[in-house]
Amino acid sequence: MNARIPTASSDQGCRPGCGACCIAPSITSPIPGMPEGKPAGVRCVQLDDRNLCRLFGLPERPTVCRAFDYDLSLCGTDNGAALDNITLLETATL
Repeated sequence: MNARIPTASSDQGCRPGCGACCIAPSITSPIPGMPEGKPAGVRCVQLDDRNLCRLFGLPERPTVCRAFDYDLSLCGTDNGAALDNITLLETATL
């Protein structure tokens, strides 16, 4: 498996298995298995059963995904907050 398993706590970085950034936002660039990208709120096909990216660290991972980084004000303190906040940001930028 090529997914990185984050080990940082929520005050230091990504929460293991969160996956909110792979569900909430739309992605307009091609993703392996999703050549047209993905709409907001749709689970990326590259997100595995543990909510880890199968493409993490690989050149096939879209640039927008590589650029997305943990931010406490966006990701909140739990996965539900991350989904809510990223969804709100997505909606505000339509």
